[in-house]
Amino acid sequence: MKRNQLIISIVFMVLGIVCTAQQNPQYTQYMYNTQIINPAYSGSREALSFGLLGRTQWVSLEGSPESGTFTVNSPIGLYDNMGLGLSIVHDRIGPSSESNITADYAYRIDVSTEGRLSFGLKAGVDVLNVDYSALTIFDQNDPFFQNSIDNRLQPQVGVGLYFNTDRFYMGASVPNFLRAEHFDESTLEGDNVDSDSIALERLHYFLIAGYVFDLNQNLKFKPATLFKAVGGSPLQWDFSANFLFNEKFTLGASYRWSASLSALAGFQITDSLFLGMAYDYQTTEIESYSDGSYEVFLRFDIFKKSDRILTPRFF
Repeated sequence: MKRNQLIISIVFMVLGIVCTAQQNPQYTQYMYNTQIINPAYSGSREALSFGLLGRTQWVSLEGSPESGTFTVNSPIGLYDNMGLGLSIVHDRIGPSSESNITADYAYRIDVSTEGRLSFGLKAGVDVLNVDYSALTIFDQNDPFFQNSIDNRLQPQVGVGLYFNTDRFYMGASVPNFLRAEHFDESTLEGDNVDSDSIALERLHYFLIAGYVFDLNQNLKFKPATLFKAVGGSPLQWDFSANFLFNEKFTLGASYRWSASLSALAGFQITDSLFLGMAYDYQTTEIESYSDGSYEVFLRFDIFKKSDRILTPRFF
């Protein structure tokens, strides 16, 4: 009975996401995936940088979220004072899938001998699909579930600020500030539908920060945090602590408030190639019926010969 109640709750949660809003996916390795949420990060690594992340959440639960991201960015301009990038995100949960492709632009200014402030702009398109036939519906004649959503296009425009030195970073962003309606009452062939049934893309507000401490010659420590605020949802707070050993091996842990505990590990395979992994243990009842959440991240940097760094960046 307890298991059935949980499954029913998950079904209603998925339906809530489909009927109320298709919202941005979450990441445990957010400290390495910054461009997805903040366009001002583009070009800040002083290299042509590629990133690939895959996440499977609540493994073994049917219809659980799956996410994938791809990013590429590079400094541009005569003095490398601008950054240009591309972000691709695909997110699937239950009968719905959402993909977006955006171009990211950043303009940077020196505000001190070590600090740089970047202003970012993100623009692109969002594609939503919902296949209601994949659901087991009690009332097959319910007008709300008669018309699936196929390749519904919506524009996406976002902004961000990002400040960083060699040791510290802080950023604030809204990846999409267009409150787009994914479908309206006309989709339901004239049937009266309450306005709450319209799927709105809600605004997401992000704040990130981190600092790198040199504990000794071979050991660095970086605490990092992320705050996410979404209208109609509780504030999400993530806090992580990572150690970098001999500029090669990263080991750490993360906590998502009232949601999960995570273990993180990474390896700087070469000066250009980094591999990161994360495992989430849910601190809620859902952990009894799933096998946790997994995430893999891969980053590849191509440096200019004149600017090639000997010490890998920790962010």
